[in-house]
Amino acid sequence: MDTANQNLLPCNICGRHFTQDALARHEPICKKIFNKKRKPFNSLKQRLQGTEIPTAKKKQTPKNQPEKKSNWRQQHENFIAAIRSAKLATIAMKEGRPLPPPPPPVINPDYIQCPYCMRRFNEAAAERHINFCKEQAARRALAPGQKAAKASPGKQATPKKEPTLTSAVGTLLQNREQEHDMESPPGTTQKKPLLPSGKDSTG
Repeated sequence: MDTANQNLLPCNICGRHFTQDALARHEPICKKIFNKKRKPFNSLKQRLQGTEIPTAKKKQTPKNQPEKKSNWRQQHENFIAAIRSAKLATIAMKEGRPLPPPPPPVINPDYIQCPYCMRRFNEAAAERHINFCKEQAARRALAPGQKAAKASPGKQATPKKEPTLTSAVGTLLQNREQEHDMESPPGTTQKKPLLPSGKDSTG
């Protein structure tokens, strides 16, 4: 057993021991395996195989993109100012004094202003919003012209007719008036209810 172990030679790549004949066969195979770089396993691609869902590659952000300066100091000061104004407001409410004026609105320098509605958004939201707002502004510009084209110039606006009283409504008003006369004490004059046309219910 010991003599067999002494005849084994180690592999220079993986360190395992083989006989001389086996080592001659093993070493070239071992070199190929260890020199090969395995591709990273893509579990998403594996799961989506055989389905109709496309595997979209993520956009890689360029490494040379300049880093934005953080304005944490300004945000910190704005936060403190907001807390102070809130404390002053609560004190004024407890003491019954008029509320102090609110702090002026703070404009975030990182936000991008929409040229159409003048509102401000962060970079990702601004990209989506500005395109949408541009389309809306174009629609609003076309809308008054379309309405004018629809209304024909030959027709004049007809005045609205006043609603006419139906016989059922007329009898209902008369019944109410009679009930009211019966309830009122003698000698008191009651005002007769006017109908929508301007005449009183008796006429």
